[in-house]
Amino acid sequence: MRRGFFFFLFITSLSFPTLISTSTFIDTLSSSKILRTNQTLESLQGSFVLGFISGTYSNIYLAIWYKNIPDTVVWVANRDNPLQNSTNSFLKITDDGNIVLLNSSSDSNNLVWSSNSSNQTNAKNQVLVLQLLDTGNLVLRETNVNDPTKYLWQSFDYPTDTMLPTMIMGWNFDKKTEKHLTSWKITGQDPSTGDYSYRINFHGLPDVFLRNDDTIIYRSGPWNGERFSGVPEMQLVTDSIVFSFSWNEHGVNYSYSIGNKSIFSRLVVNSDGHAQRLTWVQSSKTWTTFWYSPKDQCDNYKECGPYGVCDSTASPVCECMKGFSPKNEQAWKLRDGSDGCVRDKDLDCESDKFYRMENVKLPETTSVFVNTTMEIDECGKLCHGNCSCTAYANVYVTNGGSGCVMWFGELNDIRNFSDGGQDIFVRLAASELLDNSSSSGGSHKKNPKVEIIGITISVAAVIVLGLCILLYKKRKLLSHRNTDNMDELDLPMFDFNSITIATNNFLEANKLGHGGFGSVYKGMLAEGQEIAVKRLSETSGQGNEEFKNEIKLIAKLQHRNLVRLLGCCIDKDEKLLVYEYMENRSLDSILFDKARKPLLDWKKRFYIICGIARGLLYLHHDSRLRIIHRDLKASNILLDGEMNPKISDFGMARIFAHDQIEAKTSRVVGTYGYMSPEYAMDGNFSVKSDVFSFGVIVLEIISGKKNRGFCYTNEDMNLLKNAWGQWREGNAIELIDSSIGDSYTESEVLRCIHVGLLCVQERAEDRPTMPLVLLMLGSDDALKPEPRSPGFSLGRSNNPPETDSSSSKQDESWSVNKVTVTLLDAR
Repeated sequence: MRRGFFFFLFITSLSFPTLISTSTFIDTLSSSKILRTNQTLESLQGSFVLGFISGTYSNIYLAIWYKNIPDTVVWVANRDNPLQNSTNSFLKITDDGNIVLLNSSSDSNNLVWSSNSSNQTNAKNQVLVLQLLDTGNLVLRETNVNDPTKYLWQSFDYPTDTMLPTMIMGWNFDKKTEKHLTSWKITGQDPSTGDYSYRINFHGLPDVFLRNDDTIIYRSGPWNGERFSGVPEMQLVTDSIVFSFSWNEHGVNYSYSIGNKSIFSRLVVNSDGHAQRLTWVQSSKTWTTFWYSPKDQCDNYKECGPYGVCDSTASPVCECMKGFSPKNEQAWKLRDGSDGCVRDKDLDCESDKFYRMENVKLPETTSVFVNTTMEIDECGKLCHGNCSCTAYANVYVTNGGSGCVMWFGELNDIRNFSDGGQDIFVRLAASELLDNSSSSGGSHKKNPKVEIIGITISVAAVIVLGLCILLYKKRKLLSHRNTDNMDELDLPMFDFNSITIATNNFLEANKLGHGGFGSVYKGMLAEGQEIAVKRLSETSGQGNEEFKNEIKLIAKLQHRNLVRLLGCCIDKDEKLLVYEYMENRSLDSILFDKARKPLLDWKKRFYIICGIARGLLYLHHDSRLRIIHRDLKASNILLDGEMNPKISDFGMARIFAHDQIEAKTSRVVGTYGYMSPEYAMDGNFSVKSDVFSFGVIVLEIISGKKNRGFCYTNEDMNLLKNAWGQWREGNAIELIDSSIGDSYTESEVLRCIHVGLLCVQERAEDRPTMPLVLLMLGSDDALKPEPRSPGFSLGRSNNPPETDSSSSKQDESWSVNKVTVTLLDAR
């Protein structure tokens, strides 16, 4: 150990945190040592230091900073949970392979921060060390392991406000992880998580968004092979700094490296709402700014609205593209361009032409078609042949340009550069280009070079005719195969090619989820509408009958709490269902995710419970058909952008006559944990079997825990038995998910638990109907009767462990209490 004494106070225009240190380890902390608040680790070549800083209100943080550059902290571990007592606090490596920061006191050790890196290395008697590298990366590794891919944990995976060389920002699709920057609450004073984030958006053609909470305030433009389209300053950075960007089915990654070790450069997002590229100048001992964003009015997101172009050198800064005029003339004259521009002349598709806009930041690319191998001429022909294509451009500008990106809706967030932008070809009516000197309603300021791209009318006609014939054949084939004649439902039939474009050829990055039936992908139609496409696999348990059933049922149902089917597509072996896109995906993706479940406070959870109840009420009583869903579960409840719940997946639903009470089937399908006893064991289903599933969902929403199904395989009880036991003991309020905090009303929670338990009673005749459920949820009166024992509140059994869904097994028998349930069809 090298010992020395130093005590620094950063002096800037801000009151920078105090660094606390009296002694220093060289670069490594072994598992047998602890790091106290008056000690530091120093990287081997003396570039970085790990230690403790004192911030506002005497809060203490574990941090990394440059050793020889003042005022510059680059990483903070416990940014949202500071130490309050430095006297006996320390950092250590635990026996299970975690790095922990403990706030020690005389009677207990209080955990302040943990790496959450538990691993099995200790079981192999491996010795772990914590090492600060000269890159500024703090790593936990086995003693004899130096391969970065085998680090057990590293701080570079958890950046705060600073991106250092070799650090990666972006998404790992395989691991479903993301790394992004988040500002300090107050730069230089309070390192807790601030309001601004700088993160890659991987949808469409990836770029980087700077956000204030959920509001986009700046967009970098997509990567063009050299730099981000909207950051021409990146090409002015010294040759010693090399930028790297990769995008494939495994993820989207951005990083940079520095060849000259004497150069220090970092990317920072600060609490003022700016992203900055800073480089250290040793001679003046200052950080210089190579670029920062937003730097002017034209960097403001969508400053000039749809089809508007922003030019910071002009006054006013907003102009309409050639062939467009201001949508709101009065606001435009007052220099408010947010409403954007509209076309002067309607398009005619076949006769349309394209003009080239030079040196611009490409429009927003969140929902575009991308092909990285297509040449620009082929791209132009493809765009011209699709009447909904509004513009196209190269993906990359290197080596003369390559790749194809096409837009199918409004063009937003465009700005003009004097140098360093990209070229884009924008669709206009042919008459707009007959006289290139004219400019109806304003034109692009540079009077850009015009390039007319087109294909002959005869070829275009052949393409259109071919598509029409293909669509006609599909409808004939569907009509021939389906005696119910689905065309009578007036349901749009989508062309497979248009779905391929909408989903970017079913790009893995657009996948929303998958199951036994196949996968669901996010997409965007040519007119700009976001969609979710359910692509049934060839081996899907949802065969032709279920496919037709889902279309037939949901096409006839209209309710705000049912997901809306927009259309379908059948192409050879492909079966596709096109739904409205639900921004927050399925209920289970939030409810059972430790990191996301705090998004659901009690108000939202109660709102979701009532919404599901209204949807079921419509299915059972108010629609022109009486529908039994048969597969109601948390993953089949979708949430839109405002957390409105919508019931989805009607492949297993059945229609009842309005005077019909129940039906029986030998084809039991559904998901264990949600199936009622009479359905799972005897094949009897009715509105009351849906009510049972609803009750399970209610208890899951309240507790934030999954129901385990038929039986449990360890000492824990399943959710229904636990809820029943807590209710009988008078402790039902303890069921509530701790992530809700104190936002709930106790009487309202207890009312929902009461309703949930009434719905999951073992005997179907004891369960309430959905009209009564809604009445009870909205009533302030005491509820009666008391619930009876729930179904499947079973103890330990010798039966096989339950699966999450019957989709995972086919033609297999399961036994509960010696009653066999035969799954005759996968789901």
